[in-house]
Amino acid sequence: MPPGSESAVALLNRIAQGDRDAFGRFYDRYAATAFGLIRRVVREDAAAEEVLQDVFWRIWQEAAQYDARRGTPEAWLIIRARTRAIDRLRAMRRRSKTFALPIDRSVERRPDVEAENPGIAAEQRGLVESALAQLPVPQRRVIELGFFEGLTQSEIAARLGEPLGTVKTRVRSGLERLREALKGQGNRES
Repeated sequence: MPPGSESAVALLNRIAQGDRDAFGRFYDRYAATAFGLIRRVVREDAAAEEVLQDVFWRIWQEAAQYDARRGTPEAWLIIRARTRAIDRLRAMRRRSKTFALPIDRSVERRPDVEAENPGIAAEQRGLVESALAQLPVPQRRVIELGFFEGLTQSEIAARLGEPLGTVKTRVRSGLERLREALKGQGNRES
């Protein structure tokens, strides 16, 4: 098996055993995808780089906790990246309120760092964007507010002026539709 073709599951199993080479390969394969998501949430390069480092440190420590029955390694990583990015965004918001300093949102966006295989990364982004585009606008909007802006469902309801129950229903329905649209798409490498 060529070095770059080892499955993500196999890499995580080796990482769980303390294999640094497997960790390097996993990082090379998925860091750009994780960084793109993190940067989209926190909107600051330095903060995104710190979150990325933290996410992969946790992957190193928690690889043995990966459970293939609950999703792909890619999904496992993305959930961790999203959670840490939202935590950082919320901390930045709290800090800006505490010190009355606005968060600089004027930073220009850069294209995501290229993955080891930019074709695969672009294909994955395309699949997600296509699946999101298929959702009804109300479902897509609540998912984007939660996923990319880090808002809670209560915050989304307040921002949109919608009842909390409506927002929860839209999130649940939208995520179910996304899951169906993406079913089988992320399993090629794992």
